[in-house]
Amino acid sequence: MTSALSRYRAEWFDGLGGVRRDTLAGMVATFALIPEVIAFAFVAGIDPEVGLFASFVIGIVIAVVGGRPAMISGAAGSVALVVAALVHSHGLQYLLAATVLAGLFQILFGLCKLDILMRFVSKSVRTGFVNALAILIFSAQLPQLIDVSWHTYAMVAGGLAIIYLLPRVTTVIPSPLVCIVVLTIVATLFPMPVATIADLGRLPASLPSFAFPNVPLGWDTLRIVAPYAFAMAAVGLLESMMTAGVVDELTETGSDKARECTGLGVANVAAGLFGGIAGCGMIGQTVGNVRYGGRGRLSTLVAGVFLLIVMVPLRPWVAQVPVAALVAIMIMVSISTFSWGSLRDLARHPKVSGVVMLATVAVTVATHDLSAGVMVGVALSGVFFAFKVTRMMDVAVDHDAATDTRRYTVSGQVFFASADIFADKFDLRETARAVRIDLTAAHLWDVTAVGALQHVVTMLQRHGTQVQVVGLNQASAILVDRHAPLTDVDAGSPVIPRPA
Repeated sequence: MTSALSRYRAEWFDGLGGVRRDTLAGMVATFALIPEVIAFAFVAGIDPEVGLFASFVIGIVIAVVGGRPAMISGAAGSVALVVAALVHSHGLQYLLAATVLAGLFQILFGLCKLDILMRFVSKSVRTGFVNALAILIFSAQLPQLIDVSWHTYAMVAGGLAIIYLLPRVTTVIPSPLVCIVVLTIVATLFPMPVATIADLGRLPASLPSFAFPNVPLGWDTLRIVAPYAFAMAAVGLLESMMTAGVVDELTETGSDKARECTGLGVANVAAGLFGGIAGCGMIGQTVGNVRYGGRGRLSTLVAGVFLLIVMVPLRPWVAQVPVAALVAIMIMVSISTFSWGSLRDLARHPKVSGVVMLATVAVTVATHDLSAGVMVGVALSGVFFAFKVTRMMDVAVDHDAATDTRRYTVSGQVFFASADIFADKFDLRETARAVRIDLTAAHLWDVTAVGALQHVVTMLQRHGTQVQVVGLNQASAILVDRHAPLTDVDAGSPVIPRPA
């Protein structure tokens, strides 16, 4: 108990330098949140303040109860895509009810330890996820760079120069924060035709207030919101788990994925009760936070609290921040997020890994849905793995003339993908007096495998061949006894010798 408390305390305050670093990194993450949250609000068909309120509440709550320090969570595009139809057909209040229910689903998923499903996500899929997100982050900035004056391009170029050149001089203050301050001062002192944050949509004018969603309580409401809530929960957890994995790699530390599931659920319940949309881990903002020194829970908390500060008390000043400054920051985030080494790895790694990575990127970019890309990548990984394991299964055949016995020696893994190949190796119209199937070097994984073995034994016995199965390991033998017991059709005795 004491060690757990000490570890939790260290996740909050890692010395004075850690506090300063987390505070400044969280402030940078806040400004990276603003344009995306507002853009995603429009995708969902809601006012920007709904997304901003959600990001504030989620940031505060998950900083305390989440399982991955330094991760930034808020209203994300993947969730916005899921609920757009619900908002269009039933309105905001049903969205808030779905958000609360999605949070409850996520709490349940976390308690059931469903985070272990992330073990099925290969490195190729994770790399494709990261690369696709980098492309989406960059493409999301393009609308701000089309049909604008040259002043906008000059401001973006100046912002990128500050972001990349200032660290060569000093790293005391994160260069993106300096970029925002400098470009805002320039735009104020020298008025020019450039868009500001105020032009992106209505900003919050007050603090969020607690209220239950104003919807009828009954089965009809549950029938409407449940499918959307489940989709929000699944997509949100998928993106959060992927983001947590990226942070694990960047910081070379571990995290409690099950706790992150339940923590996100609690945060989303709170978001729905305070008038916000459901959210999840935001990899672009998280990578930016980590790149600029964020390592602890304090950076997550600062990102949420500072968002409220800049959106409400400092609203008049924040409204004057040029969008070009935010575009410059997001371009930097997209460049640093993309795994450039993966392009080199395409030539060095197995081709199937490259196919999985590229398919994940292509589907994600085409659909603008991170979950769709990941699901396609996981499915392809499973198919390629099944083919690979199938090729590792072999059946050697030889004949003992003295006893007129045909020996089939099986090696490798027999499961649903290799069961038919296993069965095809046998001559079911065997002319030998007896058949001995040696499974010492094999393993039967599922009912399809034991069903194939049962089929082979039964067909051989029907043609008058004596069959003996030897070498089954304990797990395979239990599976056979439970689902496909093998007996001699004449004597009624088992064809599988059992140890004494």
